[in-house]
Amino acid sequence: MTDQGVRRTVDQVPAQASDAASDRSREAVPGGGGPLSGGAGEPSPDTPGEPVPGGPGGPESATAGDEVPAAAPPVSPAARRRAERRAERITAGATELEQRLADLLRGGLVPAEQSGPALWEETAARMVDAQAPGLANRVRELGSLASTGADAPVRLLEECALLHLLAQAWIRRERLPEPLAATVRSRVGLTASPDGPAIRDDWLVLAQYDTSDSRLTTRRTWLYGAVSGRTALLLSYGAAGRAPDLTLPAGLAVDAELTAYPGSGQPRMALTERFGPPAPTTVRPPGTTTSGALARYGAALRDDPWRESVPVTLDRVVPVPDGDGWQLADADEDHALPVGAAARSRPGLWRLVALSGGAPVRVFGECGPRGFTPLAAWPQGPGEAVHLC
Repeated sequence: MTDQGVRRTVDQVPAQASDAASDRSREAVPGGGGPLSGGAGEPSPDTPGEPVPGGPGGPESATAGDEVPAAAPPVSPAARRRAERRAERITAGATELEQRLADLLRGGLVPAEQSGPALWEETAARMVDAQAPGLANRVRELGSLASTGADAPVRLLEECALLHLLAQAWIRRERLPEPLAATVRSRVGLTASPDGPAIRDDWLVLAQYDTSDSRLTTRRTWLYGAVSGRTALLLSYGAAGRAPDLTLPAGLAVDAELTAYPGSGQPRMALTERFGPPAPTTVRPPGTTTSGALARYGAALRDDPWRESVPVTLDRVVPVPDGDGWQLADADEDHALPVGAAARSRPGLWRLVALSGGAPVRVFGECGPRGFTPLAAWPQGPGEAVHLC
């Protein structure tokens, strides 16, 4: 493995993201004035919000032989009027946000960086008033980037561009293909009920971990269908400081039925029914190379430019040190992926290194623009999964 090969792989991320995202329509509309002042977080389908009456969007693509779900019940006139009023408020908020972003960029990013999170609080509050919690969370994320180090201006500009893209996508949502429009609705904070085809499978529990903020504890559970070959994400929530109710033991398989949420390339599904207790399994998800992982992330950005990561299983990779960090290097190719900064501070990284011992392993995790976060690993030969989160 050469340094050149590593750099080439890492540099592919922004290039592929740009190429993939450019495949969708992104017409720019000039913004107006108004100072940007306002608070941190990112909009995502992971954040619970107020459901849209009737539910937006069509189902995620189904495998052959899946049953077509029944038509949604009709929406009452009162519910439709409420949804229309909320959509109007979100549009007004998105238009105001566009004006404030334009004014921010005209004034330069350095003053915004020096002002810290307080600069963004008022704008985030305005997005909350507009009933667009996804936009508010993303504005807060801008505030959190003010103290991220030497690359803060670059990251701030990147996030401003993504926020501009989201606001424009909402304003022009009627011109978008329905799956992408459903993704946009979810990203601004309009959540829908699962309406995709029900898929019964033996679901291998790949990983489960919690994240918390001042309001909420979010549990993320990754599953792999032994027959369908699908990777699914289950989300459950609890009040701050309290664990969510849904617990599935990692490494076991669950005979269950899952239903997909609407959205383009959306991995999130809902657990609708279980048919038995979790049981041991020898199933493992198939793996790919590090360059294949980057290609998957680029393709995911085409469907959802605001995705932070995609679930990927890497096959035959070796954890190797790289200065102050670590990389997962292909055993058979001259490419590698950096291990994300957050994963480098967790004990799971050392369990991965011990499992490998310098030999190739199979690793499941989340691949994003700033590296790979390992969540589970298997030896090349027989052996149970080692959980890294």
